Amino acid sequence: MRFTREEIEAARHTVYAAMPPTPQYAWPLLAQRLGCTVWTKHENHTPAGAFKLRGGLTYFETLAREQPAVRHVISATRGNHGQSVGFAARRHGLAATVVVPHGNSAEKNAAMRALGVTLVEHGDEFQAANEHAAHLAGARGLHRVPSFHPDLVRGVATAYIEFFEALAAMQGGPPEVLFVPIGLGSGFAAAAAARAHCGVSTRLIGVVSAHATSYLDSFRAGRALESPVSTRLADGMACRTPVPEALEVLWREADDVVAVNDAEVAEAMRVLFTDTHNVAEGAGAAALAALLQQASRWRGKRVGIALTGGNVDAAVFAEVLSSAQVQQQA
Repeated sequence: MRFTREEIEAARHTVYAAMPPTPQYAWPLLAQRLGCTVWTKHENHTPAGAFKLRGGLTYFETLAREQPAVRHVISATRGNHGQSVGFAARRHGLAATVVVPHGNSAEKNAAMRALGVTLVEHGDEFQAANEHAAHLAGARGLHRVPSFHPDLVRGVATAYIEFFEALAAMQGGPPEVLFVPIGLGSGFAAAAAARAHCGVSTRLIGVVSAHATSYLDSFRAGRALESPVSTRLADGMACRTPVPEALEVLWREADDVVAVNDAEVAEAMRVLFTDTHNVAEGAGAAALAALLQQASRWRGKRVGIALTGGNVDAAVFAEVLSSAQVQQQA
């Protein structure tokens, strides 16, 4: 999935009208811990606390221009995409309904409602919520905002273009590898588009939850495969059914795809808080979890990780932090 320079510049104009570029830092304690230079792209610093906002802004700008008659949209989410929809819909004066599964993050639900979203709870996982959103769209005549779309990818690509451009201007240049979490695939596709746009040779490694392995299984098999979802911590990666367009990008652009379990994600959340004092949700810490898993392979190298979001419920984060204290006392 590639975009012209004009398409990228239009996306940057749209995104920067609502938010500034997010920072990328090389944290000394991470370098000391891992034995490599670790550049962290802080998408937890967007106004919605996650990278998804960029895609929503770009999608809705195109929607408002090409389909001005649309006044009400609907989508499905585990949280960050829904906040993106709510944020962008409000900027364009549109009503937004978002379907979430039962048991979804209480704080992400509250954030969506604060953005004016009408929340509908349905099913026990994202796929069921997504299917219900499709049903409601047809029954009510609403415009359905997908979770994967070229305009979403184009918006998110602005994050990785910032990252590659900033590091290209520094001594040492872009990292040799970039770890990117995979939920439905827009983030990975955006990183691949940004790599092509910037003309860098950074390897891309996708990261999935070991408790939701559809993209890993499909990557290895060369065909689309579903997998059950059981992750409790990385809700942003809880995908049962892969998106065909995202798989095509993954097969073509990924150096590898690796899986991290909830215990590894929890450890990465603790490390990010200890070494950088940034709060990461489960999916947001997955890239670092993968790097921790592969630390010996990248010793002495320049490595990039995407901290894609910080929207974790306080009770969950407290449990993650306290579990480290229990382990130390044991």
